[in-house]
Amino acid sequence: MDGKLELRVTPIKGLPLFAQGLSIAGEIVAAAEAQGESLGRGDVLVVAQKIVSKSEGRRICLADVTPGAEAIELGGKTGRDPAIAQLILDESAEVMRAHPAAIIVRHHSGHVLANAGIDASNVVGGGEAAVLLWPVDPDASARALRGDLAQALGLPVRESPAVIIADSMGRAWRVGTLGTAIGCAGISPLDDQRGQADLYGRTLQATVIAVADAVACMAVLAMGEGAEGTPAAIVRGCQHWLTREDGPGAASGTRPVEQDMFR
Repeated sequence: MDGKLELRVTPIKGLPLFAQGLSIAGEIVAAAEAQGESLGRGDVLVVAQKIVSKSEGRRICLADVTPGAEAIELGGKTGRDPAIAQLILDESAEVMRAHPAAIIVRHHSGHVLANAGIDASNVVGGGEAAVLLWPVDPDASARALRGDLAQALGLPVRESPAVIIADSMGRAWRVGTLGTAIGCAGISPLDDQRGQADLYGRTLQATVIAVADAVACMAVLAMGEGAEGTPAAIVRGCQHWLTREDGPGAASGTRPVEQDMFR
């Protein structure tokens, strides 16, 4: 890079409340054009996980969940509804810690987070208690959305905006959450600077920049996470990290299990 990097976030306003079957790409392209923003090559579209999950039908009514013995035990240990505990187990490859504050798991996608990403905020239950699960494969969802954007914009996929699916996640030994990339396409999730020289000519030994996470964090801060109702944003200035191919996805940035430094 030439040291002149300038990033800009533009939240996309006027989007509907998404539901299963509603085209995310079509609604976003229309809303962006309505506010004078034309999506294209060089842009990164960051979307909230919730709208992807809603579009993919990942809303679950708790009354439809039958907890097993393990879920009943986990719910009792952590003070949670056994139905929620069952969904956490179903969505997880491993339960790493179980505590009343949070159940820390390794999601099937490889991400480590609280409660398998299951969330009840901003979920309409139709009179019934309901929650949203993560997309089954967030990287596949990002690739599919990028393809849908290409079609909506009349572009080849290789010329379509990059896509990041973001959710808020906690961090070890830090209070609060940050927007994090759980799926991405068309952007390098990592910038490995090992082997490059610093200002004084010393060789960098461990510097790997979490690019997709940093972009997601910036976008989520601008989008808001409560009643703002702004689940998408355009980020510009990321050309250095964009790829014509979809790339390895956000899961490639998860640390391998054998490198676990907390257990």
